[in-house]
Amino acid sequence: MKVLLLKDVYKLGRAGDVKKVADGFGRNFLLPQGMATLATPNSLKQAEKIKSEAVKQRAALNQEMSAVAEVLSGLSIGFPAKAGETGKLYGSITAEDVATAIKARTKIEVKRQQIDMQPVRTLGEHKIYIRLTMDLVPELNVVVYREGEVDPTAKAAPAPAAPAVQAEASTEQA
Repeated sequence: MKVLLLKDVYKLGRAGDVKKVADGFGRNFLLPQGMATLATPNSLKQAEKIKSEAVKQRAALNQEMSAVAEVLSGLSIGFPAKAGETGKLYGSITAEDVATAIKARTKIEVKRQQIDMQPVRTLGEHKIYIRLTMDLVPELNVVVYREGEVDPTAKAAPAPAAPAVQAEASTEQA
């Protein structure tokens, strides 16, 4: 079945595109959700109008979300977890866990559906992506470490160490 997309659809296309999709996907998902219409000669005449409106909306949304993308890009989040000798977790870190950690760390609410990842089941550093818009997809680091170890993502405080060294030097001179 050929459909004309009315909205951007992740991994399918942008608004105004004509795509060939499986009958069930079009009939049961795209059409009822209002994301597409059947590609008839009358609807194809409106394709350029839909594309131009979508470009304007996409530009406005990208500008709005760019500040959020800057905060999220390069963010490192640590998760303590129980793991076996081989580094395999007794459980997993899911998109829901990552969304909760992002909200606790940055006060930015991200839906779990926006997080593009498979459940993490091993220790170590993993890269995940957050789909804010089709164009803005910041990359995050998820670090999974054993329970009881020091969080590698926690910021070390070098500032208190420097004054302590100065204090020792000043006491030696006196």
